[in-house]
Amino acid sequence: MTAFSLNPEQTAWCAELRTLADERLRPLAEKGEPGRVNRPLVEALGELGLLDRLFAGEGEGRGEGGGGASTPSASRAPRATSGALGLCLLRESLAYACTEAETALALQGLGAHPVAAYGSARQREQWLAPARAGHAVAAFALSEPGAGSDAAALALRAAPDGPSSWRLTGEKCWISNAPEADFYTVFARTTPGAGARGVTAFLVPADRAGLTGTPLDMLSPHPIGALAFDGVTVTGDDVLGEPDRGFRVAMTTLNRFRPSVGAFAVGMAAAALDATLAHTAQREAFGGKLKDLQAVAHQVAEMATRTEAARLMVHAAAAAYDRDEPDIARRAAMAKLMATETAQYVVDAAVQLHGACALQRGHLLEHLYREVRAPRIYEGASEVQRTIIAKELYSGNKD
Repeated sequence: MTAFSLNPEQTAWCAELRTLADERLRPLAEKGEPGRVNRPLVEALGELGLLDRLFAGEGEGRGEGGGGASTPSASRAPRATSGALGLCLLRESLAYACTEAETALALQGLGAHPVAAYGSARQREQWLAPARAGHAVAAFALSEPGAGSDAAALALRAAPDGPSSWRLTGEKCWISNAPEADFYTVFARTTPGAGARGVTAFLVPADRAGLTGTPLDMLSPHPIGALAFDGVTVTGDDVLGEPDRGFRVAMTTLNRFRPSVGAFAVGMAAAALDATLAHTAQREAFGGKLKDLQAVAHQVAEMATRTEAARLMVHAAAAAYDRDEPDIARRAAMAKLMATETAQYVVDAAVQLHGACALQRGHLLEHLYREVRAPRIYEGASEVQRTIIAKELYSGNKD
């Protein structure tokens, strides 16, 4: 795997993003209501030009227009912060200072990326431009009650209703930003019995007749809900990509964002590590500082080593994606697996070293402890990542 280090420009940009998130975005996040879309926060991400960076190089020059204003954070960013690597640096930096801002940004990217990459000129103009500006909230509707990790088992039915139209009937579940999103990238089965080859991606506005949603009470500060489709009409104008090729749309999107899920996790791990360094350096116990106890010092060293290893794997996977290397699926899976499992370990260790104070409502680690669990499940659970890695390894070894 390629060795990786950030250059001074990239390091400075990450520091600037941390400051921006702390000073401009955190106050908006603190005013948000748990379980609801924080639209002022999403709009601020657009105004600061950060949502534009999600789609840098995708759909450029095709008439959709960028939504973000030119700000120091957006306009002065070095060229090397574009693409998947730039997305990882952006997500890690925001996560360190404000996980709510990071999540709002990531969900916009996940929901609108299929429009940027596969949408028609009309779809991009109508939906991508406002999504980039933070004026329209996007959502990625793939999972179902019976099709989470096994995405090819989708049951939402797209029944033919004319030469170029379908009616969607069924459910989606565990959908971030539902039921408050303005539009959904929806994956439905257009050809029964065809597995992954019979799925089509549709852009479905939230106000389409027959589409309803219900919020779910989850361990999450952002909204997660279920969607019900009761004969929702979609046409050829709503298709993203090609009919029966929607699984490719889903996997391309997930492969792009999986390394950056790892970046989100690394950002949380880094925040927990820094909090632990500060706490153990000043906390008095057993006649001295906590950091002077070998058990504590060794634990902190392990936390730091694992965090840095995860960061390097995330950066290498993102760089491989940007170079369009053939083993992107394996590297993306490895990066997500390593980073999310590492973050869980680091945050848990940080709570242990802080003691009871870390479990108080409002404490940074109490917040991170709740946030860090979900990334090991969404966009492919850890077990799915291991399956992908093994499959890729064996497919490359034909002997």
